[in-house]
Amino acid sequence: MTMLNDSTTALSIDRPGHLATGDGDHRWFLNHLATVKVTAGDDGPKMSAVEFTAPRGFGPPLHVHQDEDEIMYVLEGEIRLDLGDTSQIATAGSVVSLPHGVPHVFQVESDQARFLTVTSGGKAHPTFDRFVQELGVETDPTNLPAPGEIDPGHVAQVCAMHGIEVLGPPPAPLD
Repeated sequence: MTMLNDSTTALSIDRPGHLATGDGDHRWFLNHLATVKVTAGDDGPKMSAVEFTAPRGFGPPLHVHQDEDEIMYVLEGEIRLDLGDTSQIATAGSVVSLPHGVPHVFQVESDQARFLTVTSGGKAHPTFDRFVQELGVETDPTNLPAPGEIDPGHVAQVCAMHGIEVLGPPPAPLD
């Protein structure tokens, strides 16, 4: 019988494991909390899982993943997704499928949203988990830092190193 790897930091998809509620590799990422739950491991076309908790108005720049397919599962809140000329609202329980090569942007419309993003190597080994770890700063989820300035040039540079092309700015502020 294979034993599960109990952990308080991110698990690896390379072996069975269990991660309790609230556990993972917590990062202050683009002024919100990102928690890497499962890393993609070291090789092969695998997957990763990252949970995000973001405030109203948060949205990444318009971007496209060149190599990774992405699924977003909304756990709490409302998120507007813009895919080309279409715009949709995803609410708790909604699932969004974003194949690699599809430009997209989203924005939190509720006071806060919590969502799980699962990425898989559509054309290559996924590195979205490493992207979050590299761009984010290790943090205590019970004592988050104040939002700060974001350097768009640095964000674009780190994105490019992980197969993500920034195509435009983040959404305009809501309030």
